[in-house]
Amino acid sequence: MQATMILKYLKSRMSRTVRREDGSSMIELAIVFPILLILFVGTAELGRLFYTYTTLAKGTNVGARYLSTSRNVVNGTAQEILDEKAWARNLVVCGIQSIDPNACTNQPRIVPGLTAANVNICDNFSVPCNPVIPAGPPKQFRVEIINYNYAPGVWNLATMTGLANSTFYGNALNARTEMRYMP
Repeated sequence: MQATMILKYLKSRMSRTVRREDGSSMIELAIVFPILLILFVGTAELGRLFYTYTTLAKGTNVGARYLSTSRNVVNGTAQEILDEKAWARNLVVCGIQSIDPNACTNQPRIVPGLTAANVNICDNFSVPCNPVIPAGPPKQFRVEIINYNYAPGVWNLATMTGLANSTFYGNALNARTEMRYMP
């Protein structure tokens, strides 16, 4: 009789132990947390990529707006035209108003790694563009940033997975703005 009581007691104790769910939430967290972390980091990195592209596009907009309102870029001498384009290039790269080609050397860039070599300025009346801006009476300017290599943040998914940067971040970023001349 005492043996059956002990067996009933052990059976009830074992069934309670098996039914307990004390650690199940911790196991669920261990399974779901890496997935949530990757989603969060991927969203933050995508946000940085869009922010960088938007900043580049705004920089080209500033340069094109400056050129479209400058009288010397259309009616000036050859040196005045070069100075105006250098001024616009410096506005795009670092926001400095200067015709000095080295004005951005010690200045912070609008985005890290942007140089004057990334900025291309062309028009439909003296410096041809590729693709071509249609010729015609309204004079137009194109300011574009070409081959800007995006620098991923701390959570670089390419190095974590061993794949190339272009797999996750695409090729170089290119931003372009066209404006017509407003005398």
